[in-house]
Amino acid sequence: MNDENLENTAVPLQGGWRHFLLLAGTFGLTLVLILAWRPAKTQLLSNEGVGPVQPAPAASAPLEINLPQQHQLPVSWGDLGPQLVAAGAIDAARFIQLYVDGGRPLTAAQQELLYTASDEPIVIDYHNARFVLNFFWALGLVNQNPILTEGPMMQQSEGDIGRFASTGGWTLGHHPAPDLYASVPLISLTPEQQSRLEEVAYNVYRPCCNNHTAFADCNHGMAMLGLLELLASQNTTVEEMFAAAKAVNGFWFPQQVVETAAFFKATMNLDYADVEPRMATGPEVFSGSGYGQVRQWLAANNLLGQPQGGSSSCGT
Repeated sequence: MNDENLENTAVPLQGGWRHFLLLAGTFGLTLVLILAWRPAKTQLLSNEGVGPVQPAPAASAPLEINLPQQHQLPVSWGDLGPQLVAAGAIDAARFIQLYVDGGRPLTAAQQELLYTASDEPIVIDYHNARFVLNFFWALGLVNQNPILTEGPMMQQSEGDIGRFASTGGWTLGHHPAPDLYASVPLISLTPEQQSRLEEVAYNVYRPCCNNHTAFADCNHGMAMLGLLELLASQNTTVEEMFAAAKAVNGFWFPQQVVETAAFFKATMNLDYADVEPRMATGPEVFSGSGYGQVRQWLAANNLLGQPQGGSSSCGT
């Protein structure tokens, strides 16, 4: 993942929430919650790694935290699997073997998605989260979109697009990742769809890095980009896309979401289901630095549970 900063690259949210002012004190963290409307103008922050921990959901914090065990997205798989295989973005045999080697082989239905179109809606849960992550990583990487060809990835590549974790780390294709990068227009968007995509992508963050989805320099960012592209192509609204990002983060980052949910419960008496998706995915709480401050606040208030293993790795 890249450590360099980009400033003023975000697409403003239309009437987006800005809820937090985080102030670090000498011996702890004081948090002031502000509920006020103003346009959000976010920027890329430096990448300060957050220790990757991933426990069994809903058991990490002393507060009662209830998170869904699965989530159905408002889109189907379609023929993306066969298209990704045909484009060389996924080497099906190598992809399947990865899970065999890891001791959790793909189900017959998951393997079938690589070869045959499916009208089944995409449902993500704790068992298939890694499969969904890698599937959409391949999509985000290979799909030709201005976010990849003109955006932060190209701007920060220094002429070597393979220098990022999301590109150099992809080893499950028939071709090197730099050759696959933005090479095939699998999902073509109208100008209106592209505008909605960019509004969301520039404002959805991830706690493994300090960057938004449009700077897709790790696997989670590239996978989220692919997912948002699919959602945009099906004419989902901006709000539905933010909601999908919030839901999927719960399965890609279960420890971080449990702790974030505990933070909202403790400070605002909000169940996570009631947290506005823009807030839940924004840089104040879900970038690497924002999540780090949330974690400090929980620790200072004896609300930080014990990690229970696993990792939000930025590799396959």
